[in-house]
Amino acid sequence: MKALAVVTGRGGLELLALGGASLSFTADVAQECAARGASPAYVWEDPLYERSGAEAGLRAIEAAVRAAGADVVVLAADARGRDWAPRLAARLGAGICTECTGVEVAGDGLRCQRPVYGGKATAVFELKTPVKVIGVRAGVLGEPAAGSGGGAPVALAVDTAGSERWPQRVEKVAEQSEGPSLQDAKVIVSGGRGLGGADNFAILKELADVLGAAVGASRAAVDEGWVPPSWQIGQTGKTVRPDLYIAVGISGASQHMAGVAAAKNIAAINTDKDAPIFEQARLGLVGDYREVLPPLIAACRELLGK
Repeated sequence: MKALAVVTGRGGLELLALGGASLSFTADVAQECAARGASPAYVWEDPLYERSGAEAGLRAIEAAVRAAGADVVVLAADARGRDWAPRLAARLGAGICTECTGVEVAGDGLRCQRPVYGGKATAVFELKTPVKVIGVRAGVLGEPAAGSGGGAPVALAVDTAGSERWPQRVEKVAEQSEGPSLQDAKVIVSGGRGLGGADNFAILKELADVLGAAVGASRAAVDEGWVPPSWQIGQTGKTVRPDLYIAVGISGASQHMAGVAAAKNIAAINTDKDAPIFEQARLGLVGDYREVLPPLIAACRELLGK
């Protein structure tokens, strides 16, 4: 079974754990894919991709599938992947499964796991079509170590006829962020509805700064408009796998816990002693975060010399 992993950024490299070929839209990421075992590592660099990302990307992926002779296409379950996957499957006549949290080979097919019913159950789908398209959540698969690699990246030829009729991007606004990304962070400090308001995330940021951590949030906090959607962790947000996940004012609904199931350690602070998150937490503290966090931050500063 020949897999093609489509890697749009550094955070998608974990998808290469499936082996096979890769496609990147930048030379530096393609080079790293090659170093981590992609053989071959295709690269397509063209200003057209920045102007017409969706359609241009689809054309490149189709070309890479044919060039690699791939029967599995692996996409990250991010904004780009969710856009590409169904359209690509339709073009290739492929079976498709998105938001996968587990993938294994089953004979000539693939057996894919994905959460359903708000994360309360896991459904198993078998793809038996000649070509299969899967979208895998970030953080689910381990990242392969750098090694001897599969040689230099290979430039991909893409048919861009008719590109003048494709939708064009007229402006790109990047969100300003500080500190590590949620998917790379070893420590995450996350807040929920229990914080009571947007201004109260300031104390979480203070703790995160001391610990070198990223700041996240539950869907409830995002829905309230307290923090941007890019902070959301859970079934409909990001899947993370930090060494330590500190949940403040988060009840622990199954949808949220689906996004932190791979965390090595969970510490929870909540005023409700019956909050479901305490069933998952290695360390739980029943109390008001406004009383708990200031001395915790002071102790961390002293211990870390900050």
